[in-house]
Amino acid sequence: MEPAANVGAARARRMTLAEWESLSEDEAGELVDGRLEEEEGASFVHELIVVWLGSLLRAWLSPRGGFVFGSDAKYAVQPSRGRKPDLSVFLKGSKKPPARGAARVPADIMIEVVTPTASDERRDRLDKLHDYAAFGVRWYWIVDPEIRTLEIYELGSDGRYVHAAAAASGTLESVSGCEGLTVNLDALWAEVDELTALGE
Repeated sequence: MEPAANVGAARARRMTLAEWESLSEDEAGELVDGRLEEEEGASFVHELIVVWLGSLLRAWLSPRGGFVFGSDAKYAVQPSRGRKPDLSVFLKGSKKPPARGAARVPADIMIEVVTPTASDERRDRLDKLHDYAAFGVRWYWIVDPEIRTLEIYELGSDGRYVHAAAAASGTLESVSGCEGLTVNLDALWAEVDELTALGE
């Protein structure tokens, strides 16, 4: 792990995409207008949802082909911006990311699980919505465990997102862009309830 002084210096100076790409795995953060921006610390609820959705998507993709990537996958979304979504999905037939380094091709789906802070909510609902649309991400999912919602946005022909689906409970079937995928939100929230009950 890098000394605290080195980490602070890295955050204070401007950084290129190439420098951001080459940061060690111990150096967390996204690149925003040429500066390293700290990520919110993930809770166990956050990680449960990420793993639950990742497992669901992997099982759905298995007979179809495609890839699911976790939260350390880097995307060069603009010349001075690099993002690391909680999950990203490449469907069969799409351009694939490189084996190493930041991807310069958009995933078909980017997923963010909102952390209950004002800065994280603003980043996921405003900043990343704009960044992912400009990058060409076809579908953007936002999962908010505080209000228990899943929102799915689809990129329109004008390069802006439109609401494709939203739900707080029940099941979403044949989710937009993912024919045959069923997302059982009741089952997801039941697991979250089980975890939070254990923590009381």
